[in-house]
Amino acid sequence: MKRLNLTQWIFIALLLGIGIGAWLNIQFPATPSLSKEEAWKNMSALIQEEHPSDLNQELQQIQKDTLLSNQEKYTAVLKKVQSGKEAPLQEQLIKASNRESKMDSKLEKILEVLSIFTEVFLRLIKMIIAPLVFATLVAGVAKLGDLKAVGRIGGKTLLWFMTASLISLALGAVLVNFFQPGKMLQLEMPDSAAGIGLEHAAITLKGFITHIFPTSLMDAMAKNEILQIVIFALLFGVGAASMGEKAEGLIKAMDAIGHVMLKITTFVMYVAPFAVFSAITTIIAKKGMGVLATYATFIGEFYLGLILLWSILIFVAWIMLRNRTGNFIGHLKQPLLLAFSTASSESAYPKMLEQLERFGCRNRIVSFVLPLGYSFNLDGSMMYMTFASLFIAQAYGVDLSMGDQVTMLLTLMITSKGIAGVPRASLVVIAGTISAFGIPEAGLVLLLGVDHLLDMGRSATNVVGNAVATVAVDRWER
Repeated sequence: MKRLNLTQWIFIALLLGIGIGAWLNIQFPATPSLSKEEAWKNMSALIQEEHPSDLNQELQQIQKDTLLSNQEKYTAVLKKVQSGKEAPLQEQLIKASNRESKMDSKLEKILEVLSIFTEVFLRLIKMIIAPLVFATLVAGVAKLGDLKAVGRIGGKTLLWFMTASLISLALGAVLVNFFQPGKMLQLEMPDSAAGIGLEHAAITLKGFITHIFPTSLMDAMAKNEILQIVIFALLFGVGAASMGEKAEGLIKAMDAIGHVMLKITTFVMYVAPFAVFSAITTIIAKKGMGVLATYATFIGEFYLGLILLWSILIFVAWIMLRNRTGNFIGHLKQPLLLAFSTASSESAYPKMLEQLERFGCRNRIVSFVLPLGYSFNLDGSMMYMTFASLFIAQAYGVDLSMGDQVTMLLTLMITSKGIAGVPRASLVVIAGTISAFGIPEAGLVLLLGVDHLLDMGRSATNVVGNAVATVAVDRWER
């Protein structure tokens, strides 16, 4: 009997995760969320039962004022409670006004155990990424032989990345303007002044440029700052290449380190099916299959955009490879499933490095282009950024002119460079960009419920984009 390969095990884990996640969601239904009116009544009852009479009078006055929205009533009451001495009541009021569905405690414990596998797998991948990128890129640059070759191949690579980025961003903008999902999706809008729980800072030119350059290699590696590692590795590789025979031993050592890290990757991949199973089970158990129905149109429109982007990328690959295109796609199966299932294109990096070399791309090209791609060429993430940004603008009725949209597109093109290929990194970039265009960042709340499902698709697209870029530069150099 033929043994199942890793790709088949990952696919089986994916299907099992969907099935068991749906079953858990049915077996342990979440406590229904409160409406605003129910939350207000709960808060009123709590104050009337436990708080002094003077606050009861103030509460009655607030209730009579029909001009106030429920959100303003909540704020007024909470301010009164905060000025008092009864902290436990404040906690009760916050709980009473909480509109989130409460997960069953048993399900929470089950998912907590399951999440261990995904967390361990992603940690192991993160452990590999920094030394693998550094070693392979140094060896790749040094093997190019001279500064002219580095400049020539680097120029071709960056030209490809910029072109692919513009196509991805423009495609997202065209589709969101055509489908108008922000106007079509009838949902209750979050308060435009509300927070979103994502740490981000305003995007500045100085901040962006200075962040590219590391203050310390150790610090960059500890934080997995891929772009900073790439910058140092490029300089290190160029320095090693310029030294000739003196650096031969060092270059061989770097090459050996890269191969050792790939061997470690082989061991880590045994955990992949368990990580995929736990990741899919967790998201379906929490959100249920119903989340797909609520956002079905929006999700369908976004995935249609990804299909169009895939078609463009694979068509370009076919122009270069012709009859070998099917073989090329076959080599991408494992990295694609990993990226899709874990919603992290980083998780697919080591395996893709190995598969592209097996396909026939030269080691020095793969080692040079692929690490750069993870900082400069996240096609799926970039398409999502314009799609999500303009979706939020439509939902809040913010009218952006064509000039504003082009400016946003160019801004996202710059700010997207260097983002990690990890879950929710795109949301942080969007949050830091849209506020500059008068779009409430609280609108990201509309997408948080389905972001994981969208992230799965864009992570897989990042893998395809980087694979095609590597093949393109390899063929270009031949």
